[in-house]
Amino acid sequence: MTLDTPIAQGAGLQEEAIAAFRARLRGELVGPGDDAYDTARRVHNGMIDRYPRLIARCRDVADVIAAIDFGRDHGLPIAIRSGGHSAPGYGTGDDGLVIDLSPMKGLHVDPAARTVRVETGCTWGDVDHATHAFGLATPSGFVSTTGVGGLTLGGGIGHLSRRFGLTIDSLLSADLVLADGSVVTVSADERPDLFWAIRGGGGNFGVATSFLYRLHPVDVVYAGPMLWPIDRATDVMRWYRDFIPQAPEDLSGFFAFLNVPPGPPFPEELWTRTVCGIVWCDTGPLAAAEERFAPIRSALGAPVVDLVGPLPFPALQSLFDPLLPAGIQSYWRADFAAALTDEAIDRHVEHGSRLPTLLSTMHLYPMDGAVRRVGRNDTAFSYRDTAWLETIVGFDMDPANADAIRDWTVAYWDALHPLSEAGAYVNFMMDEGADRVRATYRDNFDRLVEVKDRYDPTNLFRVNQNIRPTA
Repeated sequence: MTLDTPIAQGAGLQEEAIAAFRARLRGELVGPGDDAYDTARRVHNGMIDRYPRLIARCRDVADVIAAIDFGRDHGLPIAIRSGGHSAPGYGTGDDGLVIDLSPMKGLHVDPAARTVRVETGCTWGDVDHATHAFGLATPSGFVSTTGVGGLTLGGGIGHLSRRFGLTIDSLLSADLVLADGSVVTVSADERPDLFWAIRGGGGNFGVATSFLYRLHPVDVVYAGPMLWPIDRATDVMRWYRDFIPQAPEDLSGFFAFLNVPPGPPFPEELWTRTVCGIVWCDTGPLAAAEERFAPIRSALGAPVVDLVGPLPFPALQSLFDPLLPAGIQSYWRADFAAALTDEAIDRHVEHGSRLPTLLSTMHLYPMDGAVRRVGRNDTAFSYRDTAWLETIVGFDMDPANADAIRDWTVAYWDALHPLSEAGAYVNFMMDEGADRVRATYRDNFDRLVEVKDRYDPTNLFRVNQNIRPTA
């Protein structure tokens, strides 16, 4: 099979072959006509509406091997789904095979070794629940319903990044099923080339079935949002730009444009109002948190909302879950930026103050602290030397607003991209083409192609931010 083998075979699969595949699985095999099909084919982004030929709901590694063998032998495009949060919908596809890992929920915490082994059907909410019982956590993202698989393989930026680095910086090893159906463990000592590549290179090299993470002492954090009127946005952004780089690494926070959610704990007079804000996360000593935040609270005058206080880390991680249910329409654009100039701030304020829907937003994440203590060539994730990650997302539950959120997101990104770097965070990218993927990996790209040539020379795993082999 070549890189571009036609995939029309999917529509004409023989029932005997499907029956034999079903017999190999412990999990469920779902196809069109099955009662579970319409639910099983859906991913988190409601804009994505695709019709796979088959969905293999894998219960164990043997099921994953069987699914890869079937997809490869029948020329089907293979989409891998962990939590289904892929913005461009890479967890599904038309006329192909979806390998759905969500039934694989095994998880084991070793509090003495400060590690957790996690199967890739888990969400970060599952991980946080298990590790919090021991006062431990590993760096992850910002939404607890996100699957561990996609977030980890893309790098993993979150509340704990300034202190503990990216998710991949706490990754000790991983188990993968390769394109030939073989199972390997990768780590710094075992297949280090592949371990290097999966730390930021996405799902290009195999199907990750479990990860072993290092854990860190994180229990109750001092965290939550502070909000200011939108007419203070320029002042807040300039203060934030100057403050965060010199702040202690155990203090993090991301800037946001947002509309105030219409419900408690927010004051009713502010509901739906466009504001700017910072969502804080301080992992320092809790007893001194009020003292540390006193100058923050006085720097810009009293915010209109201040909900910062002691919070169990899993509560912070799940804070935004109710606002972003499965099925929400979402359109994403992102860039890394080496600097946040006054000109960039002016453009941010211009577009960020015109949010098209209640849930649309822009987040600005700091990329410093522990993130930079890993070299730009030490993992596939390249942008270790940047300053900011800009993430623009149009969100809305109503499909009628799909064009509005897309147009706003693209216009905002078009305004900021000339002041930004060429690449972006792969987990926040849409399907933006091969040049954008190359720009994201910079001088790591050619090395990633070499690893792809070694482990997936026919590009079986291509439903992703694809790194094509040199066929």
